[in-house]
Amino acid sequence: MANVAVLGAPTEAGTYRRGCIMGPAALRTAGLIESLRALGHTIADDRDLTPDPVAIADAAYAPARGVGRTAGWVRAVRRAFGEALRDGTVPILLGGDHSIAAGSLAAIMDVRPETHVVWLDAHPDFNTLTTTTSGNLHGIPVAIASGLEGADLIYGAPITPLDPHAITMIGIRSVDPDERALLTRHGITVHDMRDVDEFGMGELIRRTIRRAGEAGAPLHVSLDVDFLDPDVAPAVGTTVPGGATVREAHLAMELLHESGRVASLDIVELNPFLDERGRTATLMVDLAASLFGRTIMDRPTKAW
Repeated sequence: MANVAVLGAPTEAGTYRRGCIMGPAALRTAGLIESLRALGHTIADDRDLTPDPVAIADAAYAPARGVGRTAGWVRAVRRAFGEALRDGTVPILLGGDHSIAAGSLAAIMDVRPETHVVWLDAHPDFNTLTTTTSGNLHGIPVAIASGLEGADLIYGAPITPLDPHAITMIGIRSVDPDERALLTRHGITVHDMRDVDEFGMGELIRRTIRRAGEAGAPLHVSLDVDFLDPDVAPAVGTTVPGGATVREAHLAMELLHESGRVASLDIVELNPFLDERGRTATLMVDLAASLFGRTIMDRPTKAW
């Protein structure tokens, strides 16, 4: 059983749609804490963070917007997430938009740089401040955590860049042209939904676990609501049709749990304002429970 630190980052600085600021509260209301406790885990910490005060004028970085506010949240998340890892707890970061993952990724590199990242998302979030066409900074966290342009500005301090070869993206189905070029140049493993259709979710997750196992690496899971198909998870401002089904998502969580390698988690982009009677929030809590050990039937742990 794990000691878990639940850290909320109620921000929408990185997106144009209002509402995901309520995400952490909705996940707690949907029973996240109770679900983790029912599985035998201890809640070592449960709180919302506040951003660092950072004054950066957007004008110099147009079309990017919310640069200073995003930087403030990223710096606060990096510090708190790193402290949780150093304390030996399993941090769960609740968003808020996906820009906050720049903080969790940097913290992981500060404390456990051998970690492999599993990015479950409709988008690769590998734009930079200059390649973004929307100006929404929830599209940059993996790029800046990899040390690309804008990292110094957002972090305000040196980072240990992510190793692009330790990143696996699954569920991708919306990529900007410049972003595609950056992904190819840096050699990130990207499994789009065609790969999911062709090979199956289980096979792709098993490949990811095998790579981490060969490297002796823990896993960080970054789970965006839009990884799922909007028919089953409507509460997200960046819906892209054709996402993962409920069963595919649960299979991914169950296999990741069975690997025994998951050391941290982001749950991001939940926008309760767009939800239907809380069903997306409830689904995300159920997925987190699967990642932390909930099963229908007990199965022996496999040696990966």
